[in-house]
Amino acid sequence: MENEKTTTIGVIGGSGLYELFEPGTADEVDVPTPFGPTSSPISIGTMSGRRVAFLTRHGRAHSVAPHRIEHRANLWALRSLGVRAVVSSSAVGGLHPDYAPGTFVVTDQLIDRTWGRADTYFEDEVQHLSFADPFDPVLRRAAIDAVAALDVPFRPTGTCVVIQGPRFSSRAESVWMREAGGHTINMTMTPEVPLAAELGIGTVNLSFVTDADAGLAPVTDETTSTDATTNTEAPVTHQAVMDRLARANEVIVRAIGSIVAAVPEDYTPRELVPASASARVMDLRP
Repeated sequence: MENEKTTTIGVIGGSGLYELFEPGTADEVDVPTPFGPTSSPISIGTMSGRRVAFLTRHGRAHSVAPHRIEHRANLWALRSLGVRAVVSSSAVGGLHPDYAPGTFVVTDQLIDRTWGRADTYFEDEVQHLSFADPFDPVLRRAAIDAVAALDVPFRPTGTCVVIQGPRFSSRAESVWMREAGGHTINMTMTPEVPLAAELGIGTVNLSFVTDADAGLAPVTDETTSTDATTNTEAPVTHQAVMDRLARANEVIVRAIGSIVAAVPEDYTPRELVPASASARVMDLRP
């Protein structure tokens, strides 16, 4: 039976983060789930003095496309190992000039533009998830304090627009999403975050801005003489994202370690659906 006095922390690695522990320092487990296999085997080791279960969202070879991730399997497996707090990392595009490439963001809000994804565990019963504040406030406070101490470009809040992918945005879409209130753009935060909440797992997200999406602004119309809307950032490409992530990997891992260390020892997640409903999901057999 799970020891409720022990906080077991999960880390879900986004694009570019495929290993968290030094080779030979972690145990690896395959956890069967009622929802099929997880994106990758789960590594269990020690980070910042805490026991951590690590899973990479896209698989270790970046072989799972955003719209094909089985988030239900990933979260169910972590919860079955005792995880109650998840620190997730995400590569995001910047939709707003204040969220420039190289900036870290502790995300606080989401706008979901995905479709067709399995986004709830409750297919056969009605459970309305309270989701006004998607990310756990206790974990966010800990993350903000931890990242602020690292002396890196940093935003303590940000609204992420989650698109279907795997394609990137058109210029018109990028401008539209910024005008709708988006600061960053990503392809995977939903349904990962609401599914975690349905299982009684608190989440906090650390995003790293890799690019300016479609260039932050439309190109100048050739028929006009003004250059007020000329792009100064190149549109995003997958290779550019991966190159920037590779250069930033060390500081991303260091930031995650700081957040892991800051998770309160007595942390208890919010109950956003009845605990009995979450327990029924966890009672399902693979």
